[in-house]
This record gives sequence, structure tokens and C-alpha cells, in this order.
Amino acid sequence: MQQLIRRILTALLAAAVFTIIAAIGILEVPDGVVSDACYQQEQATDGTVVVVGMDERAIDELGPMPWNRSVMADAISYLNSDPENRPAVIAVDTLYVGESADPAADAYLAAACANGGNVVVGAAATYGSAIVQTGEDFHLDTRSVLAWDEPYEALYEAADIGHINAMPDGDGIIRHGLLSVESPERGTVLSMARVAYEKYCETQGITPKPVPDTIGGFFYIPFTARGGGYYDNVSIIDLVYGEVDPSYFAGKIVLIGPYAAGMQDEYRTSLDHAVTTYGVEIQANIIDAFRAGFFPKEAGRKLQLLLLFVISFLLALFLVERKIWPSVAAWLIAAGGWILLCLGCYRAGIVLHVLWVPLAATILFIAAVAYNYIRSLVEKRRVENTFGHYVDPAVMKELMSGGRAALELGGKLTNIAVLFVDVRGFTTMSESLDPPTVVEIINRYLTLTTDCIMKNHGTLDKFVGDCTMAFWNAPVEQEDPVYLACCAAMDMVEGSKAVGEELMQRFGRTVDFGIGVNWGPAVVGNIGAPRRMDYTAIGDTVNTAARLEANAPGATVFISRAVADILGDRAKTTSLGDTIKLKGKAEGFEILTLDELKR
Repeated sequence: MQQLIRRILTALLAAAVFTIIAAIGILEVPDGVVSDACYQQEQATDGTVVVVGMDERAIDELGPMPWNRSVMADAISYLNSDPENRPAVIAVDTLYVGESADPAADAYLAAACANGGNVVVGAAATYGSAIVQTGEDFHLDTRSVLAWDEPYEALYEAADIGHINAMPDGDGIIRHGLLSVESPERGTVLSMARVAYEKYCETQGITPKPVPDTIGGFFYIPFTARGGGYYDNVSIIDLVYGEVDPSYFAGKIVLIGPYAAGMQDEYRTSLDHAVTTYGVEIQANIIDAFRAGFFPKEAGRKLQLLLLFVISFLLALFLVERKIWPSVAAWLIAAGGWILLCLGCYRAGIVLHVLWVPLAATILFIAAVAYNYIRSLVEKRRVENTFGHYVDPAVMKELMSGGRAALELGGKLTNIAVLFVDVRGFTTMSESLDPPTVVEIINRYLTLTTDCIMKNHGTLDKFVGDCTMAFWNAPVEQEDPVYLACCAAMDMVEGSKAVGEELMQRFGRTVDFGIGVNWGPAVVGNIGAPRRMDYTAIGDTVNTAARLEANAPGATVFISRAVADILGDRAKTTSLGDTIKLKGKAEGFEILTLDELKR
């Protein structure tokens, strides 16, 4: 239960961190890049909207701007020179504010617009912060119109007006259009693109499609073409000199605007962050968007943050302590599924933040893999610390694949071969020796028993004074565990001879091993308390092995009938029948001595 609560709290914390990061705007720039790549796809234009550039050729011919207003008047007059083949709309994406030094040119431009009746000219607002009074209250308006630039009066009366404000997002990319401006003098002024589109619909006798829903006055722009997509290398100078047939523009929406570097009308759009797009081309894209009537609306920020929190929480909860392949699958489902959802929602007219969920899923996946890897190392170290000193390395290698399960409190019933070995005569010897010597001797014997157990792939259970307990077939199943236990017993008998001879030479006394081996069911596992447990075996099989050892003379191995039957003809044994009575065993329990073992 505590583990589950800890996992839930960890998942909640991770989800909260990702949600806060997204909420404070840290991901806005990278999310914009990813979202733009997913949503914005270039399409072929149908030629209805065309751009005429105030470009380098015109600058070379006419000199640096501003030009005499008669230049634009000549261009408009030429486009409208054939009443049967004139444009549906001419939109001039530049400002003609105030009277110029040439009143005749001003009048000429106003007359050209009035005669055509199909011209839209630009106006622009300058935004900033200002204190605004509402009734008796005052507040700071960060999008207050500080200045309003509109055409001079004669031109204002002769043409339709639309604002040409282009406002990039915080990362300098144009993703949104401003539908209208509230000017101090004129009230609501629609964008040039909208005015041009509605004028086009009027000339074609069609009903304009509804204006898009806006958030704070802005709408999301689904771009059609990159920079150059609407420009067929037609310069305004071509119109002035009459070098392009006016019929080329018949029935079209013609946009005339700056189309050269250095005119302070260059932008990067969500369709292409690298290629320059001029303001007049942005107007062209917005007009085509109005014609298509497709304006995806961005989903509410709070809703998206809630989705991010829920998905991050569920994913974090799932990934903790999960194996690698389920983790990979969950990551792919979360990240890939979200991207597919975003694409589907976009086609349905809803814009979601593409990066938020995949980024959170990727970080959570990497963190979970790292955590699980570190945790596996810790668990490996715990297993090594628990079993490394008393399990044969070959057994340890198999045990490591069990991981945490090997450390759980509790046990299981399994058949094991149990060996007990004790030093005969050690107590008497120790009474006549000093403590350091006693310790030296006991360590020699315990080292011998340990080596014999490990050599034969046994599990060293414990030392109790000068007694050693070991068992086979746990913690992992082994092939022929009884034979391995008996091999260890015979190795102890053989090894004790050399140690006994050394003790005889040094101290004039010797000792031997008494050994008991039994086979049968026992409960094996971590037994004790969570703070202090031992991996051991308990049960009647273990008790019987201990009593066999207790009754075995020095240099003798006592085994049970169960052990002898498994060894079969691989061993030479001598039956003692039931001549030796074991505590707790009924009459008729047969004891045998293990005399020889085939290797």
C-alpha cells in the first residue's frame, strides 16, 4: 500500500512539474516549431490572388522609396484600363499618410482609385501600453492604440480602407492575423485581407464566408504558400510601362506591396521559418484562407494544461517499475497517439499544442528507464549483499535474474538436501588453548567447510559456533542436489585429515567432523522481520539432518534412507538400521553411513 501511495505521489509530482513548465511558457518557442511543422503544409495556389512587387527592378528604375504617388496611380489606372478585363480587387499594401509635396500626384492617385471603384488601401495602428479609464476605474491596457495612420482625406474618400498590421508571436513568427482594429477616429476597421475578400465576393456575386472566431482579436492563419508563392515576377514598373497585358489580371485579386529587402516588411511565417515572406504575401495567404473558410481555432489553454496533467500522471504511474518493452509501447502510444490526435483535431478545426505531451512522455520514459536501471543495480547489490557470502557464484548468477522477488519476506515449500557438520572434540581442545588460537583453529575449519560447500554449488545457511549448515536445490533448483551435498560431505571428511595432522603437530591434539545429510521438504526463504531477516530453511527435514550430524562420530557421514535411495549405486553405504534413536523420530527410522562416493 505504501509503495502504491509513493508511486501515485511521484506521478502527481511529475505531472505537476510538466504542467507548470507548459503554463509559464517555457515550451512556447519549441512547441511553435513542432506545431508549425505538423500543421502547416504548402499547397498550390489557384491564381486568383496575385502579387505585384514594389521590387528591386522598380527601385533601380525609379530610385529609392518613397516614390511619387503618381507611380501607384499609373499602376492602378493601367490595371483598370480595360473595363472588360480588369481586376476584381486591387489592394495596395502600403501607407499614404498625409498630403505629399506634390498635390497633383495626390489628386491623381485619389482619382485613379475613385474611377476604378475596386481599390483597397492600407491604414495602420501603433500599439502600446496606456492607462485607460472605465467609469471611475483605471487599468493598464497593454494593447492600446497609441497612434492611427490612415490615408489622406481624398484617398480615404476614394477607396476602401483596411488595416495592414502584422503582429508576430513572441518568437517572431507570424501565426495569427488581426481581424480588426479599433481606431480612435474610425471605430472598427477590418483587415485589408478581409476588406479585399468581401469586395471580391461582391464583384463575383457570392456571399462572403463568416469571419473566423478570434481570441483577443486574433485568429490562426492556415498558410497556403511560402514566400514567392503568389509572386510571378511582375513588378510595379511593368504596370507603369505597360509591359504586362492587363487581361492577365482580369477577375483576380491583385495585391501591390513592398517586395524587396530593407523595406521593413519582411517576416517569417509558420509555414517556413527560414524563407522571408513579405507583408503583401501574408495578406495574400489570409485572403485565400478567407476564401477557403477554414480557420482552425486554438483549444482553450486551461483544457490543454488539464490534458497534459492527466496524461503525464497516468503515464508516469504506468512507467514506474515497468519493464522496457511495455515502457516503449506506452511511450509510443502516448507520443504518437497525441500527434495523430493533433492532426485529426486540426482537420476538424481545433489547434492543440503538439509538443507538450510527446515531450513529457519522452522525458518520463527516459526518466523511468534510468530509474528502473538504477533500481535494478540497487536490487542487484542487495541480492549480492544478501547471498553473495554464502551462495556459490554459479547459483548467484541464476539468482540474479530473480531480482527483488528473492528479497521478499516469506518462503516456499520445496525439496532440499540439508547438510550439518560439526567439529568433534573442539570444546575439549579449546579449554587448553588461548583465545586467539581457538579463533584461528575454528576459522580454519569453517573455511574448509565453506570451500567444500561452495565448490559443490551449495547455499551456506549459517554458522552456529563450530557447526555449519548448508542446503542444496534452493534458492534455485539444481540437478542432482543430493549428490552435490554428499560430495561436499566427503570433501569435508577428506579435507579435515590434513588440518587434523597440522593440529596434531602444533598442539598434540586433533579433531574430526561429524556430518549429517538428509533430503526432503522444507520451507525455504527469507524468514524473520522486515528489518532483520535470514535466508534459511526450516522444517522436519532440517531438524532430522541436524540430529543425524549430532549422532555422527568423528570422520563419519550419516545419511537418511531417502538420501541413500537417490544416490543408488553411486555410493557405498552401511545401514545402521534403527539402532540409533533420533529425537523426535518414530521407531524404525533408518540411518546409514556414507562410506564411499563415486565421482
